[in-house]
Amino acid sequence: MTAVDSHASVTGQTPGGASLRDVVAAYVGLTKPRVIELLLLTTVPVMFFAHRGVPSLGLVVATVIGGALSAGGASALNCVYDRDIDEQMRRTRRRALPRHIVSPKAALVFGVALIAISTLVLGFFVNWLSAGLSVGAGAFYLFVYTMLLKRRTTQNIVWGGLAGCFPALIGWTAVTNELAWAPVVLFLVVFFWTPPHTWALAMRYREDYAAVDVPMLPVVRSGVDVAKQIVAYSWVMVAVSLLLWPVADTGLVYPIAAVVLGATFLVEAHLMWLRARKSDELTDIRPMRLFHWSNLYLSLLFVAVALDPLLTR
Repeated sequence: MTAVDSHASVTGQTPGGASLRDVVAAYVGLTKPRVIELLLLTTVPVMFFAHRGVPSLGLVVATVIGGALSAGGASALNCVYDRDIDEQMRRTRRRALPRHIVSPKAALVFGVALIAISTLVLGFFVNWLSAGLSVGAGAFYLFVYTMLLKRRTTQNIVWGGLAGCFPALIGWTAVTNELAWAPVVLFLVVFFWTPPHTWALAMRYREDYAAVDVPMLPVVRSGVDVAKQIVAYSWVMVAVSLLLWPVADTGLVYPIAAVVLGATFLVEAHLMWLRARKSDELTDIRPMRLFHWSNLYLSLLFVAVALDPLLTR
């Protein structure tokens, strides 16, 4: 053992100067845990809905592990590709690669390994249809959104956001091993939810995106124009969410929740639009208010998806 290695083993420091705890935290950070939480939140409730009750614990665990590894791997690869702009943005400059705690090569191997393990877990312990959908979602996120759309068009998050819609399909196929119209409706709910959610966050960090030439809509359009788009997508999102009632023949729990949550979301979206009409200052528009509400909206809507078959038997 060299003197450096000996020192590292005693102090818990890596040769690069970061502690072992920092390195572990950096690898976890590469997977974007908050994104994983959100994706799993749209996977597990759909499994309950597809089963019309409580699915087997083993199936849920395998789907959660496989889905988390897949999303984490795709996020790690996204971090590798975007490391140049991540270094310049306030929101992302504390990530592992900009801080040089993890090398790009190590992050690349880490991401590919997670996706490979995820595919095997889903394929052998869930089914190969779910595994294929998971691989497709990760590939779409990396190649279509990250590499093709993100730095080229204001529609980046609209079409790139399709990758985040796949968990609704995966949750359904994990239970049924086939597709149906019900998960397609939920897929579309997430699709129309993504632009308002992401544009609100991008509005808060529009100077960051402008500095690295990423043409997020709030960078190239005024606050009132962005808010108007958010209102339009919000109306479509709420309308699509109500389609699950007739398409899947749900009980009353889901449509009541969808109406209440949707109405509240629309109120918040319209209030943001009214604030944007008066001022283009972020402190006046308060986009993060809608961003946080959008997280709560999607969480509670999918909780209602899970509870509906349990409470209306």
